[in-house]
Amino acid sequence: MTFSFLPPARPLVDGELTLHLKCADWEISDRIRVPVYRFIMFQEGIEEEAGHINLRLGNTDTILRYQGHIGYAVRPPFRGRRFAARSCRLVLPIFQEHGFTTVWATCNPENVASLCSLELAGAVFVEEVDIPQSYPAYWQGEQAKLRYRFDLWSLLQQPKQGWQ
Repeated sequence: MTFSFLPPARPLVDGELTLHLKCADWEISDRIRVPVYRFIMFQEGIEEEAGHINLRLGNTDTILRYQGHIGYAVRPPFRGRRFAARSCRLVLPIFQEHGFTTVWATCNPENVASLCSLELAGAVFVEEVDIPQSYPAYWQGEQAKLRYRFDLWSLLQQPKQGWQ
């Protein structure tokens, strides 16, 4: 079965936040090629990148348990505007267009900003998992991940949240 990258069906915009598709390519996860969309976050009127969000469209053990389908980072000058949570909500329809019903995201237990972003975006905490020694992040000092689940059907039926 071949995979086709799909351009976003609509502009990915939420107020002053816009996501621009940087590229759609492949990465390796558990020795399997996985399609990835990479978006850059921009605040309206500012040319400097505010951050990024990546979508991994695969279901390897590493993605499901430790990496997540969604990965993001917001640069310090742009924090506090809920760009991570808003970006997560903007990209969920892309997963649905590719047949996903559930999307997983993870964060480190000490990363309070990230776990708040996931919960604000509508993800539900599922569990904390220990990172095995075979996972590269273990050797960088990471011991555990918090796993969050987005249930697309229910989330995409909800009206858009006010982010103020």
